[in-house]
Amino acid sequence: MRTLAVISITIILATFSVAQKPDQVLATATGQTIKLANLSPEVQTAVANLPESIAKQRKDLLDQLVYQSVIELEAVSQKLSVGQYIVTVKKKVPDPKEADIKAVYDENVDKLGGLTLAQARPRIIAFLRNEPESKAIEAMYTTLRVKYKVANGKDINVRLLPADIVVTINGKGVTSKEFEDFARLPLYELNAGLADVVIEDIQSTLMNALIAVEAKSRDLQSSDLIAQEITNKMKDFSDEERYSLEDAWMKRLFAKYQAKVLYTVPTPYVQNIAVDDDPAQGPATATVTIVMFSDFQCSACAATHPVLKRAITDFPGKVRLVVRDYPLESIHENGFKAALAANAANAQGKFFEYIEKLYANQDALDDVSLQRYAVDVGLNAPQFTIDFSAEKTALEVRRDMADGNSYGINSTPTIYVNGVKVRDLSYEGFKAAIERALKK
Repeated sequence: MRTLAVISITIILATFSVAQKPDQVLATATGQTIKLANLSPEVQTAVANLPESIAKQRKDLLDQLVYQSVIELEAVSQKLSVGQYIVTVKKKVPDPKEADIKAVYDENVDKLGGLTLAQARPRIIAFLRNEPESKAIEAMYTTLRVKYKVANGKDINVRLLPADIVVTINGKGVTSKEFEDFARLPLYELNAGLADVVIEDIQSTLMNALIAVEAKSRDLQSSDLIAQEITNKMKDFSDEERYSLEDAWMKRLFAKYQAKVLYTVPTPYVQNIAVDDDPAQGPATATVTIVMFSDFQCSACAATHPVLKRAITDFPGKVRLVVRDYPLESIHENGFKAALAANAANAQGKFFEYIEKLYANQDALDDVSLQRYAVDVGLNAPQFTIDFSAEKTALEVRRDMADGNSYGINSTPTIYVNGVKVRDLSYEGFKAAIERALKK
């Protein structure tokens, strides 16, 4: 059985050590006890290795802090944004040779869905440039570490005082407290992510046990009971339909057999996510505010946008959606321009109509296309051009990006529900996040 998400059963927060014991009771139900030893080997290993995983993540995060710091220093020195500076580094990498492009096409033509060489060319070039661009960035980082005199301080995986220096950059020491502030959110994500996996495995293991008990009580085989409760009730036989039926059945069985999950879950990390004056849908007085940081050239954003909208429609009048800009300049050539265009459309009150065009046409976000989409949605074209080119529009996008950086955003889409980052960007994940927020 596949569980959809953490369901609304009782989760008791107890005091557990980081290293769980094999005989530790993680869940109970009438006549059932689930221990760590009952879970999958992969989950047992992940739980056992959590202390080592945290130590490694902390070292990686310190390196990430240094990376961000030296790149910011260099970008400022060149009067560029960080994204623009990274683009200049990537542009030094030459395009692949025609023979190499053709060779990749010939080797993968059956996987390209009938695309011609001309049509597949941009994708192949991006593929061939990926490794040399990564090496160029690594070399740049090595050079900048020397230029800005990076010097290691005290080990961040031992007990430190808040004022202890963990690294020095350009003559300025980074304190243990500054590092902990930087690392707090990603370390929470590591713990919360593991908790999601463990709880899902607990629920799956417990569900399988309860199916066997329920089947026996009805004098059925487990497979026949599953057919009655799931297969025979399906109409369109989609994955979503199956998951919905499974989830509803699990809730009924867990209630009937008084299931309780006892595994410790981290307290949600809540941030004060500003809505600024950005485009919004839904009442300003709504109980739940969702803030989506998006890049209009990001394919994941385009895929997530309709899923989020669908989840919101299940809560009429209770949710407000705010969209903020976070174009990934170093990855998406036209992401920043698309954000400017969306803001120009917002000045005429048609932001949401316009971004539907952007999401649907991510391969055509050049200036001419952006202007055409403005006409398509009924905007005043001359005014759109003025707003698109206005300095205040660029400043608005930069302000959103700066706020996103302060929240620890490094990818899109990043979505918050009442200040809590959503990790499960599915319809069920959004619904669960909204329901949790409504209960508080």
